[in-house]
Amino acid sequence: MQVSVEDPQDSRLADYVRLRDVSLRRHLESAEGLFIAEGEKVIRRAVAAGYRPRSFLLAERWLNSLSDVLSVHGDVPVYVVTEELAERVTGFHVHRGALASLHRETRHRVEDLLGLRRLVVLEDIVDHTNVGAILRCAAGLGWNGALLAPRAADPLYRRSIKVAMGAVFSLPWARFGDWSGAVGELRAAGYRVVALALTPEARDLADVAATLGPDEKVAVLLGTEGEGLSARWVAEADDVAVIPMQAGIDSLNVAAAAAVACYVLR
Repeated sequence: MQVSVEDPQDSRLADYVRLRDVSLRRHLESAEGLFIAEGEKVIRRAVAAGYRPRSFLLAERWLNSLSDVLSVHGDVPVYVVTEELAERVTGFHVHRGALASLHRETRHRVEDLLGLRRLVVLEDIVDHTNVGAILRCAAGLGWNGALLAPRAADPLYRRSIKVAMGAVFSLPWARFGDWSGAVGELRAAGYRVVALALTPEARDLADVAATLGPDEKVAVLLGTEGEGLSARWVAEADDVAVIPMQAGIDSLNVAAAAAVACYVLR
């Protein structure tokens, strides 16, 4: 159902307003039960994963390339706008010219993931780019799922989805309700819990990997961008591991560290 829109104040475009305003988007997307997918590939992956579209916001040049998706969802409004109008509504240049608003769903609970063999566990990582990159690394390197502490950034925020290239739709993830008991819950479920942290007792990540049994379940803990993992999570882990560094560099960005850890511990 195509609708040409020429007024950036049109209330039908409310799902797409000020996409870079994190506080506004957190409130709006939670209250309305939606999330935003940006770009043709990501839109296709979201729809293919079974997320139901609420509407599409497209520059005219995308109507043909997305015609198969639009035809399947013929009752969903397709708001056709100029790229200039899209920028005025969203607050940035939508260079891919294609956005979709989709119904948000909670697909997994923590207990659903505790039988999986390899998990990445994000403590209080608040940067959406890092969350998306970590989930993309985990999916691409064959890990089975991700668990997030309550304060970690939203994997279904537009920026997380974009950086993950849609991996947030295919990699199972869930959020702990209780930060304090998270590591104990992992250990009780039979995981070898490996914390990535710069502590004096930390061992070379490769040495930790060499001690893993062939069928051992592993959960790797990743901490915040500034302070790293909390002292509590480090203390409760089975192993503390470090990626050896050179040239006076003490650590990697958390997403890069996650990629190394996922590869070495896979």
